[in-house]
Amino acid sequence: MWKEFKSFAIKGNVLDLAVAVVIGAAFGKIVSSLVADIIMPLVGLLSGGINLEKLTFTYQDVVVKYGMFLQSVVDFFIISFSIFMVVKLANRFKHKETVKVEVVETPAPGPEIVLLTEIRDLLKVNKQGEV
Repeated sequence: MWKEFKSFAIKGNVLDLAVAVVIGAAFGKIVSSLVADIIMPLVGLLSGGINLEKLTFTYQDVVVKYGMFLQSVVDFFIISFSIFMVVKLANRFKHKETVKVEVVETPAPGPEIVLLTEIRDLLKVNKQGEV
């Protein structure tokens, strides 16, 4: 069982996944800072200084913090759009690499191949009764 786990853990896919998780966590912090420190203050400025997080509705002793929900929805859309743009950019670079790799010229056939092709064509003509 230890050998199986060791071979699984050392495979490239697991290491790639670990790197992706670390990079994703760092990217998440960057996007969260972008939302909290840059975009939401601008949204608040454009909306007349309204802070969505402070919007509440109170009924008797119950406080419904619908502003926090709205803030989470806005955060989700901004983060989703940011990730979409990063993936789109990555795919553009990946596509350029594959185009460069796929361009392969086939070498011209050697004189032996040309001669054999001519003989084959002549044999086909003779079988059809033409000279």
